[in-house]
Amino acid sequence: MGGKHLNGILVVNKPAAISSAGVVAHVKRLLAAGRVGHTGTLDPFARGVLVCCVNQATRLARFMVQGRKAYAAVMTLGVETDTQDVTGRVVARGDWTGVSEAAIASAVRRFEGAIVQSPPVFSALKHEGVPLYTLARRGQPVQKPPREVHVHRIRVLAVALPEVRFEVHCSAGTYVRTLAVDIGRELGCGAHLSELTRTESGGFSLEQALTLEEVEDLSRRGTVRERLIPMAQALAGWPEVAADRRLLENVRTGRRLTRRELSVPPDAGPAAAGDGLLKVMDEQGELAAVLLFKAGQDDFEYACVFARPEG
Repeated sequence: MGGKHLNGILVVNKPAAISSAGVVAHVKRLLAAGRVGHTGTLDPFARGVLVCCVNQATRLARFMVQGRKAYAAVMTLGVETDTQDVTGRVVARGDWTGVSEAAIASAVRRFEGAIVQSPPVFSALKHEGVPLYTLARRGQPVQKPPREVHVHRIRVLAVALPEVRFEVHCSAGTYVRTLAVDIGRELGCGAHLSELTRTESGGFSLEQALTLEEVEDLSRRGTVRERLIPMAQALAGWPEVAADRRLLENVRTGRRLTRRELSVPPDAGPAAAGDGLLKVMDEQGELAAVLLFKAGQDDFEYACVFARPEG
């Protein structure tokens, strides 16, 4: 069966020195897939979990992009760069020799919880349709307004000055390199991010990730399907209903669906109490549709409906 009939999630261990778009293009070519997308950009110098959605699963990417992230990182004290990471031009230097491990631990703790970050001018965010890093390289940097993000946990793992190794669990949209810079300024010596590995994204972990070489080998042997995570396993934690043949027909013909018709129980989380998603599973346990439920609204809205599985 050709690559255009492969549907699911492929977790890739992105290597350094390649862009996220480059990884997606490589996976698309190896799988001969019609469409491949990802659920959150990693900077070219970074490595780790890049969640790739294949063919029909690309329609799930918009729901998965807001999932929590986890990183292992190294910041180097005493040097700030224009990109906030090791790839940039040095713009400031500071004295780190008097910084203690206790001071580092104290500074790091101040960045747990809800914090406000100014997105870096070298980032994939866009201004009038143009990536900020493109404008910055032209000498036309654009500073986006500060925004709130959430650092669920940050922990220092090792200190070998001027390097500090740490891990962070955070909300989508958190810039770890900006976090490193802000911690460096809190310490009074400046800092930049020198290493970054994403260890988790939206519930998918580094342990599940395949290298590009492994993807190529699986593709060559025709066994890549065995490592594709089914779409039904995406959106972990969201409520679901098992549809019978009649309900499936209603879903696939776009008919009106109500909470009562789908028998959503009162304790079914967001689908019962407020805004949220509901997964509709077919008789084979495959994902048939994703529905959107809004608070105070009896009818479900269609987010996406998937074609019947081939074969």
